[in-house]
Amino acid sequence: MSEKIFIADLNGKEEIESVFLVKYIAQMEARDGKKYLNIVLSDASGELEARLWHHSDEVIQQVSKNDFVRVVGKPNFYQGKKQFIISQIESIEAKEIDKDDFILKAMQDPEQMYKDLLEIVGKLKDVYIRNLLTNVLKDKEIARRLKMWQAGKSIHHAYQSGLLEHILSCTQLGLSLSKHYKVNENYVVAGCILHDLCKVYELTDGMTVDYTEEGKLVGHLVKGVELVDRFSYKIKNFPHQMKLHLKHILLSHHGEYGYGSPKVPQTSEAYLVHLIDLMDSKMNALEMIKRQDSNVGHWSGYVKHLDRIIYKSELPFYDQYIADESVKEDNQRKPKKSYEKDLKQNLGKMLGDFKVEN
Repeated sequence: MSEKIFIADLNGKEEIESVFLVKYIAQMEARDGKKYLNIVLSDASGELEARLWHHSDEVIQQVSKNDFVRVVGKPNFYQGKKQFIISQIESIEAKEIDKDDFILKAMQDPEQMYKDLLEIVGKLKDVYIRNLLTNVLKDKEIARRLKMWQAGKSIHHAYQSGLLEHILSCTQLGLSLSKHYKVNENYVVAGCILHDLCKVYELTDGMTVDYTEEGKLVGHLVKGVELVDRFSYKIKNFPHQMKLHLKHILLSHHGEYGYGSPKVPQTSEAYLVHLIDLMDSKMNALEMIKRQDSNVGHWSGYVKHLDRIIYKSELPFYDQYIADESVKEDNQRKPKKSYEKDLKQNLGKMLGDFKVEN
């Protein structure tokens, strides 16, 4: 079998052969009535939209979503966006591949993140909340899942150990911001740890993540309330009012009724947990777009769930003043018309991603 070529490394236009995972496949019809396949290929480095223009009727019967496939084809650019044009495709057995090549993972080691989380909990001053969180995190099945699970199917922290990364990030923010806003850090830390923890029951694991029966019928907000009841009952004289406020944080962390929140935040601690969760999820979504977007140049394609395009490059930074001569040389190298031309080209690529809705 030929050496694995990763999606992130597909920069040229030479024909390549490699193995990918099919994340999406559908038969479409072109303007001239000809049928073709729209396929999304993936591996540990990202995803790439692909097209198969021939024999679509045959291939759609042989290749399905979640199949591993060996493909032959060429990278291509269409309206400034990277695509892959497939000439040959066939399903292969999972035993023929190295699964690590297809699993996107958190940048941090899950064992270290788990250790860091327990260390934060161990320093909390409220004995009841510290005891509750310690018992939850040290539950063997919860600990096993937490170190592996994604935080979502596709939007934020959607990679192995992404849930733990999100929870740890929120918790670290919670410690800092609780001090800044002078709110009770014990409740904020508890909310940051527990708010999404029950996604270990809401989502499946593996390379292709979906919602479980519990996720579809109950969801992680309600499961979180059940979790508080389950572990607080084991702690003698656990305060009833404390339990109510912990449940309120969990039930309100989506922030608005329109986003599936049974309650809106009504305490400073609950509102802060909501804002931390929102900030961390959005910042991670931007980071993944910058890493994986297939458009050339500084700008991403239109991102539907954020309703915008994203600037992907590093912002200009200077630790020294620019010398006058350097400015003159730079202006001579790239006259104004060149900037205008680049601007028009980039605008054309951006507008190509927008679709008018009825």
